[in-house]
Amino acid sequence: MLSLIDILRALADPTRLRIARLARRMELTVGELASVLEQSQPRVSRHVRILGEAGLVERHKEGSWVFVRFAGGELAAHVGALLDAAEPPEDDIGRLEAVRGERVEEAERYFADHAENWDRVRALHVADSEVEAAITKTLGSRPLGTLLDIGTGTGRMLEVLAPGASHAIGIDRSAEMLRAARGKLEAAGLTQCQVRQGDMFALPQADASVDTVVLHHVLHFADRPHAAVAEAARVLSPGGRLLIADFAPHDREELRRNHAHVRLGFADEQMKSWLEKAGLRPHAPQHLEGPLTVTIWLAESPDRTVGAAA
Repeated sequence: MLSLIDILRALADPTRLRIARLARRMELTVGELASVLEQSQPRVSRHVRILGEAGLVERHKEGSWVFVRFAGGELAAHVGALLDAAEPPEDDIGRLEAVRGERVEEAERYFADHAENWDRVRALHVADSEVEAAITKTLGSRPLGTLLDIGTGTGRMLEVLAPGASHAIGIDRSAEMLRAARGKLEAAGLTQCQVRQGDMFALPQADASVDTVVLHHVLHFADRPHAAVAEAARVLSPGGRLLIADFAPHDREELRRNHAHVRLGFADEQMKSWLEKAGLRPHAPQHLEGPLTVTIWLAESPDRTVGAAA
């Protein structure tokens, strides 16, 4: 158990105090922190390690980068509220905003470079706006709680759904996609969102820790979609919901050849079987007709407290 003395000792150094205040505002790589602080990366890494040992920041590796964010938990929240009472130095804020701007610009370059390829695929199915409206309607007005977007890509589902969530996390294997997603989320001001590098078959979340899970146009890239469904079900809390949006069965082989689609859509009965084997209760699917039909499947995790009472 960390003591208050450990925490205060960690914050006694001026550089570590600056790092803690910056981490309260934005998740940053060690390299970005070094740039804002105008110090070497090894020195910043040492300060980050000390803050981590004191339970004030959390670190996670993404490829060759290490990201730093302010820690969760009740004690860290109290310390964070105290840190928020005083603004970081103006120079730090200015350089932090420069980092934010660079992320947004990088995201815009990424979308410009990939727009033509995406447009070709999107032209084959119903409009994104129609799919997003149907997803929002399907989830309804019920609070989303902790939201997990698996295969978040450029973070579009987080943009759409995160305003109704208490906390939102996007998972994707592609570091390039995640860099673009961070830029989009920064531009949208969605501070409750985080993105992480991860695998749909081995999610970093604990059992029964997520209230809403979304798989949006992800399963057709999976060689074992049933395993991805089971893994998503594992992290659902009692009463939690899993929403899947993907293609109905089709014969567009060019998507397999040119766009890495492993599966050419999914039949309702097949999806229903996977959901039930994962211990979930499926709802009736919804079909959005187009050259490629998009299906929305919703399923719920049983509320174990209700079952126990019965």
